[in-house]
Amino acid sequence: LKPFWLKGLGSSGVSVPPPVRNAPRVAAERAFQAGAMGKAGQAKHVFRSFGKTKVIKSAAHEKQAPKPMKLKKGLAPGAIVILLAGRFRGKRAVFLKSLGNLLLVTGPYAVNGVPLRRVNQRYCIATSTVVDVKGAEAETAKLSNEFFARKKVPRSKKAKGGMFEEEAAKAGVSDERKATQKKV
Repeated sequence: LKPFWLKGLGSSGVSVPPPVRNAPRVAAERAFQAGAMGKAGQAKHVFRSFGKTKVIKSAAHEKQAPKPMKLKKGLAPGAIVILLAGRFRGKRAVFLKSLGNLLLVTGPYAVNGVPLRRVNQRYCIATSTVVDVKGAEAETAKLSNEFFARKKVPRSKKAKGGMFEEEAAKAGVSDERKATQKKV
């Protein structure tokens, strides 16, 4: 005589399916039949791309020109700024004009040694002092980002001196820049 729990009957006398003896194997077989397993019982690899999905922008969005930079409060031609970073940090300079996203400033060079330079406005503090720059307006109108661009020197592949030859060829400040600096 078998007790009711071994006969497959519940305590209420209703037939209950017998417990599965090898549960993991049966679960794996069911998963394999469902297509969740790969070759030879290996788990099927799910390929996921994290952050590789490309968002397609509309043509109108791509053609939009970048907005012009807003100048900090107190920045007007002739304003004195304090430089916060770079070689001339802590020095006062005169703001001449805006060049795209950068500011054109000068010491003047003869006064405190700050040459004509482009500076990011994040690295400047505008003061309330304003000086007259009417005399330099004609000269600063000619200046653009191309004036500050470095000239590319074509290199020959078979140089005799190798990398040491480049050091000798380093150019200082051009005569054009020196002349402009004196005029401003």
